[in-house]
Amino acid sequence: MNGILLVALLLLIPILFLLGKTKQSKRVPPGSLGIPIIGQSLGYLRARRANIAEKWIEDRINKYGPISKLSLFGKPTVLIHGQAANKFIFTNGGGNIVNMQIQSIKMILGDRNLQELSGKDLCRVRGALVSFLKPESLKQYVYKIDEEVRSHIQMHWEGKQKVKVLPLMKTLTFNIISSLLFGLESGKQRDQFMNPFQELMKGVLSVPINIPFTRYNRSLKASARIQNMLKEIVHQKTVEQEKNGINPRQDLISCMLSMVEDDKQVLTENEIIHNAMLVMVAGYDTSSVLITFIIRLLANEPAICAAVLQEQEEIAKGKLLGEPLTWEDLSKMKYTWRVAMETLRMVPPVFGGFRKAATDIEYGGYIIPKGWQIFWVTSMTHMDNNIFPEPSKFDPSRFENQASTPPYCFVPFGGGARICPGNEFARIETLVAIHYLVTKFSWKLLSDNSFSRDPMPTPTQGLLIELFPRKQLS
Repeated sequence: MNGILLVALLLLIPILFLLGKTKQSKRVPPGSLGIPIIGQSLGYLRARRANIAEKWIEDRINKYGPISKLSLFGKPTVLIHGQAANKFIFTNGGGNIVNMQIQSIKMILGDRNLQELSGKDLCRVRGALVSFLKPESLKQYVYKIDEEVRSHIQMHWEGKQKVKVLPLMKTLTFNIISSLLFGLESGKQRDQFMNPFQELMKGVLSVPINIPFTRYNRSLKASARIQNMLKEIVHQKTVEQEKNGINPRQDLISCMLSMVEDDKQVLTENEIIHNAMLVMVAGYDTSSVLITFIIRLLANEPAICAAVLQEQEEIAKGKLLGEPLTWEDLSKMKYTWRVAMETLRMVPPVFGGFRKAATDIEYGGYIIPKGWQIFWVTSMTHMDNNIFPEPSKFDPSRFENQASTPPYCFVPFGGGARICPGNEFARIETLVAIHYLVTKFSWKLLSDNSFSRDPMPTPTQGLLIELFPRKQLS
């Protein structure tokens, strides 16, 4: 009996050794997954709202090193950061890393949106969006954005002594999106979108526990309402297309409906609706936040404000009274766009992003298990002194020669093949808005410079300012 036991032990030792080696080779990064489902989500969200999210990340890095595990929004997650991490995220084209958003975004925006797709589906849907959002297509929409901006300023700014900038910028970007993406001009149908859309935005970044009265629950209900309204618009445009044909450049939905291959529509109805919602959400918050923080910056930096004003007044002098801006005018706004780029560096609207490991991935000496989220953080390279000297100093000259910035270090729009397809759209919105605001008004801040992230950067009191009309150029 003892002999049999000895033989069994001798056979078991190499098996245990091999299992031990396998376990070691599959070593996940250090850290803790915390409480099931909740994990570190609440702590992370609290840090964002208190505008100490960077410190929250730095504390983790100091404790666990450059790569660590945690749980965010119901999923096991690996945090990575830095230039190498950005390159790893944006150039991993072998299928090891796939698009994925946190559960709340997926459920609120729909599972056929661009951020949830990979492979052929990603190429097909991205191609449809890019056909509308590429510079060659957007050139013809400058006049429409110009019209929306001037109408907005006349209605909400002129004759006012004080305004809250962020709410107004959100109104502006919502109206531009409604017009260009859905073909909704000002009126009842456009107005019906506003309240559910604002409710939807509140729960985009939330713990996905669907119980009554939570942000997530209210956002899901708002999403259902918006999807039903978009479905009605799609049906209206489909009928119009069948009866009279449709101008594919009329708006984004018309463009997506008009895309046909082998007598079949390229995109399904769900893909049209889910991606219209994605562009709506992405364009609404990011551009409004960028314009708001440029206005904040210009109030704090008189020399930079004077240089922006000089550039914009030179353009205004070449225009007839009431003549809209053109694509050529925007191309002359080089300094203004450098100011916008530096604003994006210091206050990126998107704090970070998520991907998913499609297979076990080795990174930084550890294994990121298949199915886990990968969380990367924008500002860790934007505020790195080794990349951008004196990172807390606002200096638009950093972007005079953009090629001098190391690759994968300035990533407000992402990078590589997954760079945001709407970045040119955001540039046009921003430049047109800043042109009319700086040539019509000066302003001073009536609130402090603090802001939170909920989920986007949100200044105290919505950035309350006092307005002073400028003498208009004759």
